[in-house]
Amino acid sequence: MDNKRNDISLPQHHSHSRHWRDNLYVYPVISRRSKGLSIGVNLNPDMACNFDCVYCQVDRTIQPRVRHVDLDILRDEIEVLVGLAKSMTLFDDPCFVDVPQALRRINDIAFSGDGEPTTCPSFSRAVQIAADVKCRAGLDSTKLVLITDACYLTRPAVQSGLEILDNYGGEIWAKLDAGTQAYYHQINRPNYPLQHVIDNITAAARVRPIVIQSLFMRVSGQGPDDAEIVAYTDQLNEIIDAGGTISYVQVYTVARRPAESSVTALSDSEVNGIAEKITKRTSLRAEVFYGADTGDVSSGIS
Repeated sequence: MDNKRNDISLPQHHSHSRHWRDNLYVYPVISRRSKGLSIGVNLNPDMACNFDCVYCQVDRTIQPRVRHVDLDILRDEIEVLVGLAKSMTLFDDPCFVDVPQALRRINDIAFSGDGEPTTCPSFSRAVQIAADVKCRAGLDSTKLVLITDACYLTRPAVQSGLEILDNYGGEIWAKLDAGTQAYYHQINRPNYPLQHVIDNITAAARVRPIVIQSLFMRVSGQGPDDAEIVAYTDQLNEIIDAGGTISYVQVYTVARRPAESSVTALSDSEVNGIAEKITKRTSLRAEVFYGADTGDVSSGIS
């Protein structure tokens, strides 16, 4: 196990605004989990989501500027931001001027934003647009990433977008924050049961390796207990035993202002402890990402 702490903790890690200049859909962030520049693509400008997570950072008290995705505008915004990043002009922006040289690379184009990307009717076409821009820009090592709650991964319209993702070396980062239905209901406040999520993750992971993203936290001072973490690792093993392939697990905690004031970050040792349990009980590699209170950096645990 390697718990060596990276010294870099950046202000940009604590602010992932979806609003950049006059853009409607596309925004740059320096992401701790991407380990560099992530070009975010917001397919949910209406802020609609099928989860209502207690740790969500989307401010739904703000009136959306637009409610639908105009694909022509989306294409233009991705192209312009990719161009600014490739030329390094982006890092003249006051928001990014102090970003270290090692992080000034386009690590991924990520479908994330203010809701669940796969609910967007234009999801597949948007993935193809991002893939086309990536190819024209010569970004062979830049990944396409879908950050998803996994509830719609088996829908035919979504699966066509996943095929495009696969064809261009993309990744699925699937959310799994709980092992039991009760804790899942408390944390994610979803409109689908936990088993539906597990089944969808399994179906996707049978086709290609996926990444599991799991956020753990304290709620009213209480973190997940040992029984919950054991149940969570059992869910990971269920996916593997059913023929799914998990590349690794991202274990992280709160780094930005959450929806509920009762939600706070776990300590470094608590995050490490969860990652150690995951590796011991599943043999999966775990990457840990610490919280706002203790430094927003990462290390690998395997």
